[in-house]
Amino acid sequence: MLPDFLIEETTVRESGQSAAFDITKYSGEPLLVTFGITHAVEKEIIEVGIHESDDAASWSARPLVSFTPKSYCGVYEIQMPPCDKRYIKASWSVRRWTRDEAPPFFRVFLSVKSSLSRTLVAGAA
Repeated sequence: MLPDFLIEETTVRESGQSAAFDITKYSGEPLLVTFGITHAVEKEIIEVGIHESDDAASWSARPLVSFTPKSYCGVYEIQMPPCDKRYIKASWSVRRWTRDEAPPFFRVFLSVKSSLSRTLVAGAA
């Protein structure tokens, strides 16, 4: 099963959030969230969390899951427990830890897919 992208590869220079994503097709399955950083500048950090909502208008104050802060290129995965809400969205914050005035610069993507498909494939081997 191919993943659904919450964020297609894009440049991030400031904190923000993705559009709401309807997860009803996953019907309460645990999801595998993949966060990729394809370009990063040193002395910067990005933090990403996944929030949930029933109506895509009011969102959970705390993320359902979040990645540990990242500073380097790589592909990172985290399993999200089954969610009883209809929508999820990603939020991210970026910052530099130097006195440099340049805004942070990351190229990132974020996707979700059923983690059950991964288990089934692994079990078939």
